[in-house]
Amino acid sequence: MLDKGYKRPTARSRELRVNMTQPERRLWECLSARKVAGIRFNTQFPIGPFICDFVSRGAKLVIEIDGDSHGHSERADQHRTRYIETMGYRVIRFWNNDVMERLEGVVFEIERVLADTPSPSPSRKREGS
Repeated sequence: MLDKGYKRPTARSRELRVNMTQPERRLWECLSARKVAGIRFNTQFPIGPFICDFVSRGAKLVIEIDGDSHGHSERADQHRTRYIETMGYRVIRFWNNDVMERLEGVVFEIERVLADTPSPSPSRKREGS
């Protein structure tokens, strides 16, 4: 077994799922059950040592909801984003107030990003064609 240099934060993920913030709960209501573009999302999903708010493994998309505390940790957020991107994911961020006040616009932007994302496994050309 490979030593990843960190413990997978599954217990913390479960705790965060139970105690989602109001903006997270609000967006989850839109993302759950493949409601956006038929894409499956997980909430509070660990990627490496980080727990991401929403992740579509199939679309390789991470959605982060940032509150006031994130304004003070821009450098840490940049490090986190770079790490997640090295794992093959695209990261998009929204502020809490965007989710609370402009939810339709947030969902529209997620749909736009998903539409612009190439298929993770392009189909092969048929042999003999």
